[in-house]
Amino acid sequence: MRSVLRALRRLAPASTRDISRATGLPVPIVAALGNELRRRDLLTKERPSRLTPAGLDVVAELGMDLTLDATCTTCEGRELVIPDVLEEAVRRLSDLMESGPAADMSIDQSHCTPETKVRRVLALLAAGALPGGNLLLIGDDDLVSLAVAVVGDVLGSPIVERVTVVDISPEILAYIRKVSAGLGTRVETVEHDLRHPLPTELHSGFDVAMTDPPYTAEGARLFLSRAVEGLRPGPSHSVFFSFGGKSPDEMLEVQREIMALGLVTNGYIRNFNEYQGSGILGGVGFFQHLLTTTSTASHQGDFEGPLYTGDKRTRQREYTCVACNTALRVGPGARWTSVAALRDEGCPQCGKGPFRPGRLVAADEPPTTLAVTVDEPAPAPVPVSEPAPAPAPAPIATPAPALAQPSHSLRPGWQRPTPESRAALEQRARPCLTRQADEGDLPAIGEFEAEIARISFGEDAVDDPARHASRVGRSMEKSKEGMIVAHRPDGDTVGWCWVSINQNQMTATVTPTSAPSPSPRSTTAPTSPNSSSPKAWSSAWPTASPKSSAASTSATSRCARSTASSASTPPL
Repeated sequence: MRSVLRALRRLAPASTRDISRATGLPVPIVAALGNELRRRDLLTKERPSRLTPAGLDVVAELGMDLTLDATCTTCEGRELVIPDVLEEAVRRLSDLMESGPAADMSIDQSHCTPETKVRRVLALLAAGALPGGNLLLIGDDDLVSLAVAVVGDVLGSPIVERVTVVDISPEILAYIRKVSAGLGTRVETVEHDLRHPLPTELHSGFDVAMTDPPYTAEGARLFLSRAVEGLRPGPSHSVFFSFGGKSPDEMLEVQREIMALGLVTNGYIRNFNEYQGSGILGGVGFFQHLLTTTSTASHQGDFEGPLYTGDKRTRQREYTCVACNTALRVGPGARWTSVAALRDEGCPQCGKGPFRPGRLVAADEPPTTLAVTVDEPAPAPVPVSEPAPAPAPAPIATPAPALAQPSHSLRPGWQRPTPESRAALEQRARPCLTRQADEGDLPAIGEFEAEIARISFGEDAVDDPARHASRVGRSMEKSKEGMIVAHRPDGDTVGWCWVSINQNQMTATVTPTSAPSPSPRSTTAPTSPNSSSPKAWSSAWPTASPKSSAASTSATSRCARSTASSASTPPL
């Protein structure tokens, strides 16, 4: 709590994610502490948050009333700044990420931002590990191999003799081969399960290694062991190690694994790595520069046992279907091991979704009302035969208690909507107008984006509306072009989308795209790509799947762009 209070005093106004990054505490913990402060009237209810006068008094009484911040405002504490000449590399990597393989969160994947990719290459250059030499990447879902190749292409010549990627994913390796073929850097790919030692031909042949392993002590040990196997013998060879923030006890285990391998720390930068969709850790992780010593050696043979965060998780999480309010368990021992699997299958009660994350529960805890935790439906009761009647005397029959009939709302399948539900549905189905977004729409846009994040990323969502509103607001300062909101005739904002023109760096093709997705409360009515007529927006997303809505938006994004400037478009 003291750390959170200090950060609030120093950074105010600050979002939950800002406080998480400053303190190293997970976002859910920061959010819970913030709620406790609000209940005691120590923190404002407005977002981003600041201490109330009563909160400032508490901070002063604790001797923490200091606002001095010595963090470099240029590099934001990351020690490296991307030079202007490499801004093109950032743009190209952003395009490559859009068309690349998706992250698999079940195995702790969360793609780092294009800026982080370039910063990692700059870290290799700043440490003297590049240019020249051979680079070994132990896992590369972050596409650092392509970052090295793109930076070399932008600068006019390769910055490494050879990059070798070892990964278990054939999809990732195929994409790396496809893209790197025309970039002038020698990139080799090896499909291999890192639970087993590296192939013999990769042993002791590299000058520098980099890895971003699963965020467990076992993951750190395994991936660093494979990096050590690939490095040339002797001291002073570099291993660049990325990892997510953990508790002090968990980090102690990770650092013990590093020491056990005979590695020493040469540099450490908090919040160096930024990730997309890793909301529970504030979207950041540290970057550690390790050096080999004369004692460095890997004794890791084949690995068996839990490796990923999900493998070690012992509790389930409850999710609630937004469409029918059914509670569902996700996690170890449940029907769905991940929320992604639940989304793919749909709610077993209504076949819809989306799903809102709830509390963590023990796997053996009795389910709450309407919870579904098993694969198969409950078997029909087996009739029990009555015992033979005694000769005498005849027992007095006692009527069996009547079985309680399930309430109407608990029956599976379609239910007749209540008058209130029908009225709400009719209200959502009313036509809307579209216009260009402005600063007054930011609070509503922040709420939409937070809802999209919760549906997309579940428990890992960055669901602070103020954070999303701030991000969109910064983009508005540069240009509002393509930012469209849907609103009722009476002025209530009910949805939004953001249309931009992207140019494919490989083919020079110019295409309209919509990013981010529209609000879950809205979707566009299909129109002809060549049509310039106005369109109506409907806020009835709950009656359609997110995939079909997103496809509709992509197909009509050109029309949305052409009519965005009209604030008085009549509804169809």
